[in-house]
Amino acid sequence: MNDEDFEKKYDAYLQAPEALIDGIDFETHIICTYIAKLSSKQNATYMAKYAVIEQSTGTWTRVPAETPEVRKKHVGKVLSVYEVPNYEYEVPSREPINPLIKLQSRQYVFIVAYPLINVQRPDGTFNFPLMLTTVHGNISLGGPLKLVDIRFPKAFLEQFKGPKFGIDGIRKVLKVPERPMLNNMVKPCTGHSCETAADLVYKAAVGGCDVVKDDELIADAVFNTLEDRVTAVMEGVDKANSEKGEETLYTINITDNVPDVLEHANKIQDLGGNALMVNFLVVGLSTLKAITEDPSIKIPVLAHMDFAGVWYEDPWSGVASDLTLGKFPRICGADIIVVPAPYGKAVVVDERYFMNIKAMRFPLQNINQTLPMPSGGITAGMVGKSVRDAGKDILIGSGGGIHAHPDGPIEGAKAFRQAIDAVMKGIKVKKYAKDHEALAKAMGLWGSKKTTFEQDV
Repeated sequence: MNDEDFEKKYDAYLQAPEALIDGIDFETHIICTYIAKLSSKQNATYMAKYAVIEQSTGTWTRVPAETPEVRKKHVGKVLSVYEVPNYEYEVPSREPINPLIKLQSRQYVFIVAYPLINVQRPDGTFNFPLMLTTVHGNISLGGPLKLVDIRFPKAFLEQFKGPKFGIDGIRKVLKVPERPMLNNMVKPCTGHSCETAADLVYKAAVGGCDVVKDDELIADAVFNTLEDRVTAVMEGVDKANSEKGEETLYTINITDNVPDVLEHANKIQDLGGNALMVNFLVVGLSTLKAITEDPSIKIPVLAHMDFAGVWYEDPWSGVASDLTLGKFPRICGADIIVVPAPYGKAVVVDERYFMNIKAMRFPLQNINQTLPMPSGGITAGMVGKSVRDAGKDILIGSGGGIHAHPDGPIEGAKAFRQAIDAVMKGIKVKKYAKDHEALAKAMGLWGSKKTTFEQDV
């Protein structure tokens, strides 16, 4: 059957906002999976079709210009609607004899497809912000509906460069071929001078941190400018490197308004900075992409997770964490992504943490890996579990666990490096601490249990 005969035979079906999952071309559509909760009185198939029309060609009522030709080329398609549990022959009564089993709502998985052409520019490239608007725009305001996965066509991903460095590149820069790497966040978060920052970064670095980052709460500040800070801190980094015989990256936070954030990136590099940091969700994913894909930027970029809870923490709305913290910033070029770990102050389900790590490291067509940075109240006693859970290709992040060490940040960093040495030698961290003073003091203060907020803060 030729194309003309096919279109004639299936004309009404091709206009419909639904299709069989095997009846569309995955390479010309973006495939999305949602979970939804609907009233027991609502028709799930109708609601799913309403959603894809809302996100493609139409609105709450059919309009004259939404012609059959427009529908055939641009309307979204509902591929599958699955109820959980999958009722087949009956649905529990809405007014049962036993009120304890009254069915108030029903839960579903929707799989839908949006035509790739809807987000394609005149030059053939693809519009990332418009893609986000398409897959979870107005429908994100419609009640319990959460975007949990996206499958992108090869043509879409090929136009994204992804991380310049990734795991292998970061290891090469730091000359750390195998062991887990260590990061420290400068504390206090904000309010300190560039001289204080330089001193704290030096101490964390000389103690053994591979990466030291600004906190997300300080950027180009009136009391601590980017220019002053990067100049002072890099002097401390150079001194630490010469003393410890290792390399250190300092990720300075360039988060700001557009276009200032883009200008900061080039200025920091020109001033001798060797890494960047950006709060990627508040500046926007396309801004992150602009920084990482700028050919003049030749240093790694760390993406911080602040604001992410707004996107993913509600179980029935928003965007799943492995998209928010994994696939999206990875596609947009983040070399390192900070991710909440389930061991400390962060609130995260173990399985979601594992999925977030997976989204950063598993093969993703042409896109390079991103280095995960688990963080949030991590202490030296948690290093063993961190590596058991996520492997060696991680950047372990600790702020207070280094700066609040009884003997100061140098010893705090040493405690972590001793814990990492123990893991690499196959020795229990607790046992290794018996012969290593810095680690012993950290273990004596915090042990290996989950951290909580202290009473006397």
